[in-house]
Amino acid sequence: MANARLLIKRLKSVRNIRKITRTMELIATSRFKKAMDRATEAAAYTRKISEIVGDLGSADLKFSHPLLEKRSETKKSVLLVLTSNRGLCGGYNGAVLRNTLKHIKQLKEDGIDYSLEVSGKRGIKFLNFQKIAMDQSYTHFEDAPTFAEVDELGTRYVEDYIAGRIDRLDVSYTSFESISRQHAIVESILPLSSLSGDTDEGESAGAGAVDYDFQPSPQEILEEIVPAAFRAKLFKCFLDAAVSEQIARMVAMKGATENADEMAGDLKQQYNRARQAGITSELAEIIGGAAALE
Repeated sequence: MANARLLIKRLKSVRNIRKITRTMELIATSRFKKAMDRATEAAAYTRKISEIVGDLGSADLKFSHPLLEKRSETKKSVLLVLTSNRGLCGGYNGAVLRNTLKHIKQLKEDGIDYSLEVSGKRGIKFLNFQKIAMDQSYTHFEDAPTFAEVDELGTRYVEDYIAGRIDRLDVSYTSFESISRQHAIVESILPLSSLSGDTDEGESAGAGAVDYDFQPSPQEILEEIVPAAFRAKLFKCFLDAAVSEQIARMVAMKGATENADEMAGDLKQQYNRARQAGITSELAEIIGGAAALE
């Protein structure tokens, strides 16, 4: 029965792991629903404000906003990488980091000076292991980032771009489209001219054809709405990353739970066979002993 006792021990271990993975699946499902609601609400706002910015950028105005002006030459770029603080989320972080490495390689080939900023402990550990220097690292963005937290970054990026300290801002993250579709991308969100043609954020049909009445003045409105559009887009990147992380964790934990169920079933069958073999062996010994006494 030594083999049977070992199988029972393994079966208990698998069942305990199954309880953990099932619990994590339920937690991820709960967090996913909350994160998806936030991402969906932000998407509608971001889409509309991006359409307005696209219309204004294409309109025949006598002035423009610095955030809408594309540099003639990109000399300094910032790459912001969004990963998770926790693991057990399948290939979520791996896809983002693979795109990050490819983009860094491309920046080096193009001779562009860049600064690397990473959010999430998983991305920080990976890049440290790869011996890739980071200029900034953040671990305080959890699965429910607030606008105030993201706005601190957005304000700095706006000031640096207007002052000419940076020429482009790229974000490597996982874009959320639906429950069944998320994909890791590297997206340029500064200058904002890229937003006017972004199909994911809604193209402005007939851009430039919309006739706006400005009150109090076009310049004052642009000074308010253009930075707001950038901050909304940056915030949506964080929200997309958060909801995609929960989906990946939910799927990974669901698969782990199903594997645990399958493994527990196999171990149960092995235990039953071992137990039956032990009973048969004991019966044979009893029958043999009885026959010997006769």
